[in-house]
Amino acid sequence: MSSRNEILAAIAANKPDYQPLPVGLYTPENGYNIVSRFKENITLIGGAVHKINVISEIEQFLYSNFPSAKRIVTNNEALKNVATHLINTDLDKQIPHELENVDVTILDAPFGVAENGAIWITDESLHHRVLPFITQHLILIIKESSIIASLQDAYAKIGLTDYGYGTFISGPSKTADIEQSLVIGAHGSRSLDVFIIGQAS
Repeated sequence: MSSRNEILAAIAANKPDYQPLPVGLYTPENGYNIVSRFKENITLIGGAVHKINVISEIEQFLYSNFPSAKRIVTNNEALKNVATHLINTDLDKQIPHELENVDVTILDAPFGVAENGAIWITDESLHHRVLPFITQHLILIIKESSIIASLQDAYAKIGLTDYGYGTFISGPSKTADIEQSLVIGAHGSRSLDVFIIGQAS
């Protein structure tokens, strides 16, 4: 048996017993407003939040804020007229290098978490896992009704779905390792804009 297999066998033989998830880790205080807290936390971690009624409002945002963007990728059919590439239609799944010069990526996301401003995305909405991290600017769209209170609620929700890959995104890329100075856009998207679609839509 190789050293690698010996190590893997030892790990497999010494796995701890599965434990049930703890209950009651987080309970929102009285007067907790899920949408307001979500917006506050997104802003706190360097993102921007926009409340809209219809998807078409994003088109004007793109024209105003990214007028020189040459490659805009989205998974939202309603934005195909302003995007240069539609996920699952215009991109080759086998060639992630073709994403190296994406200026803006716009993705529908299943839900957001008010507790920390994290937004959940899975391979269902992505063409390549690298897409939300290699893009220069990231835009995420969620329904107001899909914002939940806590990560505990989020993991309960995640456990009921089937996905091959999933991740939480919380704000634009940032680091404070360099001389203890916060740098935005250090190793990923330089900005994050979150569009919340109201109940009326």
